[in-house]
Amino acid sequence: MSNGRWQFWVDRGGTFTDIVAKTPDGGLRTHKLLSENPERYADAAIQGIRELLGVASGQAIPVERIDTVRMGTTVATNALLEHKGEAVLLVTTRGFGDALRIGYQQRPNLFALDIELPQMLYAEVLEVGERIAADGEILQVPDAVQIRADLQTAYDKGLRSVAILFMHAWRYPQHETLVAEIARAIGFTQISVSHAVSPLIKFVGRGDTTVVDAYLSPVLRRYVEQVARELPDTKLFFMQSNGGLTHADHFQGKDAILSGPAGGVVGMVQTAQAAGFDKLIGFDMGGTSTDVCHFAGEYERTLESHIAGARIRAPMMQIHTVAAGGGSILHFDGQRFRVGPDSAGANPGPAAYRRGGPLTITDCNVMLGKLQPDYFPQIFGTEGNEPLDVDAVRVKFDSLAERSRSLTPETIAEGFLAIAVENMANAIKKISVQRGYDVSEYALCCFGGASGQHACLVAEALGMRKVLLHPFAGVLSAYGMGLADVRHILTRSVEATLESRLLENLGALREELAAEAATHIRDQGVDTSHLRHETRLYCRYAGSDSSLLIGWDGEDVAAIRAAFEEAHRQRFGFVTAEKAVVVASIEVEGIAGEE
Repeated sequence: MSNGRWQFWVDRGGTFTDIVAKTPDGGLRTHKLLSENPERYADAAIQGIRELLGVASGQAIPVERIDTVRMGTTVATNALLEHKGEAVLLVTTRGFGDALRIGYQQRPNLFALDIELPQMLYAEVLEVGERIAADGEILQVPDAVQIRADLQTAYDKGLRSVAILFMHAWRYPQHETLVAEIARAIGFTQISVSHAVSPLIKFVGRGDTTVVDAYLSPVLRRYVEQVARELPDTKLFFMQSNGGLTHADHFQGKDAILSGPAGGVVGMVQTAQAAGFDKLIGFDMGGTSTDVCHFAGEYERTLESHIAGARIRAPMMQIHTVAAGGGSILHFDGQRFRVGPDSAGANPGPAAYRRGGPLTITDCNVMLGKLQPDYFPQIFGTEGNEPLDVDAVRVKFDSLAERSRSLTPETIAEGFLAIAVENMANAIKKISVQRGYDVSEYALCCFGGASGQHACLVAEALGMRKVLLHPFAGVLSAYGMGLADVRHILTRSVEATLESRLLENLGALREELAAEAATHIRDQGVDTSHLRHETRLYCRYAGSDSSLLIGWDGEDVAAIRAAFEEAHRQRFGFVTAEKAVVVASIEVEGIAGEE
């Protein structure tokens, strides 16, 4: 309900910021701006709200006319990719200061002679003399006086963000709590403790997640405060990577990596199901990248992600991203064509955007007549009111044709498009065919500003016969913000063999987590009268390391094992009946839906 006031649903992407506004009379309006246009505005989301409300720049936004603002943002994603987060002090158990640097000793490029380790996100490491054994026995008590002195030294150097990671703290957090209290007393403004950020076994994954949270949360908080200053006393919610909304005060760095794309998945599912489709391949092509996802009845999430060299253990929508967007730059070295992975972004943007940008995929479509200036938003040039520049695109393609000596400008544009389509089709195969799904049974749900230009080409490359384009396809990620529920997901390690006596413990843990999720949602000022919970188990074979997610609604051991083996056969093609099944962790999701 809008209560006679406006609602704004915003997706701040890498190239464009999309806004869907619900007017006081219940109608829907869409708006699109370049995410970066420093000559005209400081923040695209705020500028879009101003323009929809008819408020001039410099004037205060009449917040009494606004009910809620729901937003997905790439702020945290960009900070991680560009390594522009907060300087972090890592506090860890003595002897484990280089554990995150060592990681799991994986070699992604097995035959590479020059091995480049990912850049660490923490600036300094403080090793603390403390140790709790796996069974809870305290082997070494930390020296609070020494810890205070060491933390004060780091604080005096200018560090304000701390990530605290101790051995076995996921189960025995008392030493982490002690150090956090000391850091808070000294004045550290961001304190991330591993037992709260990622209460799961595995030291490296838990540690990386904690560091990421400490690295990104301050950046995120500054952006949230910037928006909140323009919209005082407004209900402000942000989209999390897991597909659920959370109040701005509860938005954390570890949950913000896929903030925008997650809104697109929610929008895709909600609109496609309303149209009668239940098997979907999501194809979200924006200006900077293409996100693809799979849906067959329930949201697919992953607990472990590897993004920009960092291992993150937090529930996220299972989205695969490739560097193929409308702004992907075209390269020709005199012998071969290459698309991306670099992007022209919003500034300068493609050549057609009148800011002196390079040739991109968008320019290919302009060259071939698939994008017509008369039907494209006139938001370019220094004043943001000019159409696409077709002449600049043609001049640049003519120059490429002269260098190639034998190809026409149109042939060159078609060649670059074919490369981009193949890249996107391969990305879809990765999340479907390679996981045992027959894409010919699915509908290709296309959204994002550039997907409609390539929908039929991608579907043809994959042998798909159905393409779904919603009327709001160009702004579906923003529309998804309005269709999403407030959600809170809690995960706890179990690490126990699946047997009858375990189910009683799981039931008690489920109730505990459900109550905690309900309290968290209620504290955000959200109505919980229609709150529901979903419970899932991460299961694996004893001796293996690959956990699969199984829905659990109180079923017995046989039913859980049957569901696990069905999922295992689907994913890996076999089952091992003689092996025990281990419940690695339990996940409870609180959903504040409507009746």
